[in-house]
Amino acid sequence: MNVTATLTDRYVETAMRTVPEKQRPDLAAELRASIEDQIDARIAAGDPADEAERAVLTGLGDPDALAAQYTDRPLWLIGPRYYLTWWRLTKLLWAIVPACAAFGVALAQMLAGAGIGEVIGAIVPVVISVIVNIGFWTALVFFIIERNVGGKDIALGAGWTLDQLPEKKERGAGLSDLIASLIFLLLAAGAVVWDRFVGLAYLAEGDGWMPALAPALWPGWILGLFVLIALEIALAVWVYLQGRWTPAAAAANAALNIAFVVPLLYLLTRDELLNPAVFPALLPAESAQTVMTILTLLLGFGAVGVALWDTIDAFLKARRAR
Repeated sequence: MNVTATLTDRYVETAMRTVPEKQRPDLAAELRASIEDQIDARIAAGDPADEAERAVLTGLGDPDALAAQYTDRPLWLIGPRYYLTWWRLTKLLWAIVPACAAFGVALAQMLAGAGIGEVIGAIVPVVISVIVNIGFWTALVFFIIERNVGGKDIALGAGWTLDQLPEKKERGAGLSDLIASLIFLLLAAGAVVWDRFVGLAYLAEGDGWMPALAPALWPGWILGLFVLIALEIALAVWVYLQGRWTPAAAAANAALNIAFVVPLLYLLTRDELLNPAVFPALLPAESAQTVMTILTLLLGFGAVGVALWDTIDAFLKARRAR
């Protein structure tokens, strides 16, 4: 399902995302009416419709700043000039740097032979420290900038244009979303079956194909996985029939993600997910364990990251659908 939206639609939606939910309908209607009145006035004066719309929205400026004016919400930590720039940069760094730091610490700990408890114990303080330091140092940098440039504008918070408006987001409940989900889930189930009876790891020394997953996972763990896949398919169909994501559907999706990630992490930490015969057959003995440790860490971080992203995305879609 393709979602098309005018610049006005995108501008109003962007402005309303930081407005309290109870105020959104009235403020959105008020803002839209004001925009349309200004566009009509420009068209009546002879401007083309598309140019009139762009001129009006550009004149209104950053939608986040406009929303703050509507709700009498101050936009400053140290000063208002660069607040939005500071906040957007800080959120971006918070989304990237702590995860990279956690991965680096976990990799170092696992290569040193630490257990799962020691790995978690090392990650938590590092992540907290990184989050605090990002907030402190970005605020300090912007404080110094704002106090030293005086009244001059050095363009850190200037230059907002319509090109910065985010595209209108889909609700994730269209036919294309359903088909994509079904194809992915069926391919995943097919890959597991193929690995069991044919193998996904190829050994060049004449041994042929070999299972990448531990044979001991059959039948118990794999049957549990197939149950989760069936429930994921049922959830995808349910969301499609409803035409939108709901809080209940998002909660069910979160439960399924937890039901998948927790056993996966349990198996990874016990070295019971991957076939232990694969790496010694593919690699020299001195590097096989190191590669297996790195791959285990990548699988664990990847699974947690995808599950977390999918869970948050579902709740955001449910919120937008409201």
